[in-house]
Amino acid sequence: MWNVRGATREEKQANAERLQRSFHSLRGRVPGLLHLEIGIDSSRIDYACDVVLVSAFESQAALDAYAQHPEHLRVKAELADLRTQRHQVDYEVRTEA
Repeated sequence: MWNVRGATREEKQANAERLQRSFHSLRGRVPGLLHLEIGIDSSRIDYACDVVLVSAFESQAALDAYAQHPEHLRVKAELADLRTQRHQVDYEVRTEA
């Protein structure tokens, strides 16, 4: 989850949309990336983050490789100046037998 820069609501929205476009460009380019979804906050609650990334990988190894994948590093560099805060949670989904 991120909070993005912007002095006005319009600037923040434009930066959130830029972030969304950049991450969408990763689809089909990163091995093991099964799902990628970018959501832009619509609540405008003061404690909400501006943008959330939800992604799924085929394995922990695929997630680990993603962190250093050239396309991910490209997006990370493109967006480095947009964020004011970033929060992350990585977790494994286990199916119950």
